[in-house]
This record gives sequence, structure tokens and C-alpha cells, in this order.
Amino acid sequence: MKLHRRIVAIAAFLLTLGRGAPDPPTGWAGIGYCGPLKDIAAAKAAGFDYIEVRTSEVAALSDAGYQRLAAQLKQLAFPVPAAYWFLPGEIKVTGPNIDKNRQMEYLHRALGRVARLGVRVIVFGSSGARQIPEGFSKEEAFRQLVDFGKRAGREAQKHRITIAIEPQRREESNIINSTAEALRWVEAVNHPNIQLMIDYYHFSVEKEDPAVILKIKDHLCHLHMANPNNRVMPLHWEEYDYAPFFAVLRQIRYRKLIGLEASTTDLQMDGPKTIALLRRALGR
Repeated sequence: MKLHRRIVAIAAFLLTLGRGAPDPPTGWAGIGYCGPLKDIAAAKAAGFDYIEVRTSEVAALSDAGYQRLAAQLKQLAFPVPAAYWFLPGEIKVTGPNIDKNRQMEYLHRALGRVARLGVRVIVFGSSGARQIPEGFSKEEAFRQLVDFGKRAGREAQKHRITIAIEPQRREESNIINSTAEALRWVEAVNHPNIQLMIDYYHFSVEKEDPAVILKIKDHLCHLHMANPNNRVMPLHWEEYDYAPFFAVLRQIRYRKLIGLEASTTDLQMDGPKTIALLRRALGR
């Protein structure tokens, strides 16, 4: 009976695509593929549970293009519970040239569009948008980022979306490079629709201790995964020291989404291997 109820719940979730999908059923989790819109059918064929679309790519579509995308996803019955690439580089959120009106216009369009596809979590990486200009005060940039977070949180709440800040390696961003810094921002924004995520690639490059996850587990709402060696798809347990990270995830009973933001030369070959590896690692 439990299996039957789970199947019915997931089927109901899929049927809502394109018309403002509700949150995934309680306990639902999946392994998705992060990629451009052109890869949707390939990701479905490779066996991923969902596709994680690029927010800025969806926002940039013409109205006709957006309708074609919604129709394609509905036809494939392919869920879109998460999105990444939140802000395009020209929508600055730090520095002397921010434009709050432009920020809000973008948020209204982008969040409305991805919400109708079923998105409930958006990863806030967007290194180009949040990069602090040379010579600009880091403290002021953080205040600007907090102000943006408060406004983005209110807009996201209207669409039942959670925005998850992504700590990024120093080579890509000069603000919010660690999980602790991400938590500081989340607490400063203090909005239920502003939380954080962990991208294992950045997490590993910055040499973070997996134990930090225990401190932020109540705010952790999403994960990205890749083999830190060349940011490719993880295929074999022995290729990298994944064990400590997944041990903590099992300890906190992580049951949310995990997206593969990783490169591959053969998605149809590597996709199933990656999915199987992660399911074993997560104890599912």
C-alpha cells in the first residue's frame, strides 16, 4: 500500500507540470541533470529523475519559445523541481551600479516562468552578478546582497520557490566562498524562502569539512554533485574520497534533490552509472 500511495503521489505531481506544480510529495527525492534546454530529451533518456533548468535561459525565451518548452516538458512527463544559473551577469547585485528596478523586473519574469514549470528550488550561484568590483567595500557589498535577498525572498515566496545561496570557490566568486559565509547571509536575510545549498565541487576545492553540514542541516535544501577532478560526472566510488561527505548526508537523513552539474562526453553512457553511484551513496 505504501508503494502504491507513493506512485499515485508522484503521478499527480507529474500531471501538474506547466500549470504551477505543487511541492513534490513528502519524502520525494531525485537525482537530476543540470543542463541547457537542448539537453532535456537526452537527460530524460539517460534515466535522470528530473531536469534542472537554467533560470536565466528560461527567462530569456520569447513567449512562443516558453510555450514550446512547457509543452515539451509536459509531453515527456519530465519534472522540473529545481533550477540554477539564477541571475545573468548583467543583473548586478553588488557594486556602485546596481539597479533595483531592473533586479525586480527580472525576478518577476524569471520566477513566474520557472514556477509555472514546477520549480521549487533555485540555486543562487550567479558569480558574475554578485562579484564585487575592485575597490568596492566588501561590507557594503554584503549589505547589498542581504537587501537583494530580502526582496528576492518576498518575490520567491509568492511563487512557492526557495532560493538557495551557493558558496563558490574563490576562483569564481569573491563573496560567499564557504558554507559558514552562506549561513551568515541566510541568517542576515532572515526569510523562510532564502536558504542554502552545497555544490560538492566548490565544497571540495575550498577544502571544507563535511562536519559543517551538521551545523547547517536545517537550512540545507539542495545539493549539486560532480567529481572535483575536472568537474566531471562521478562514475566510480574509488575515483575520489566521497565517503566522508555522504556519511554526513546519511547521518542527517538527506532526502532532498541532488543535481549533477558535471560535464560528460557521453551522457547516455555516464548518466546511468552516476545515478546508480549516487543512489548507493545516499543509501537509496
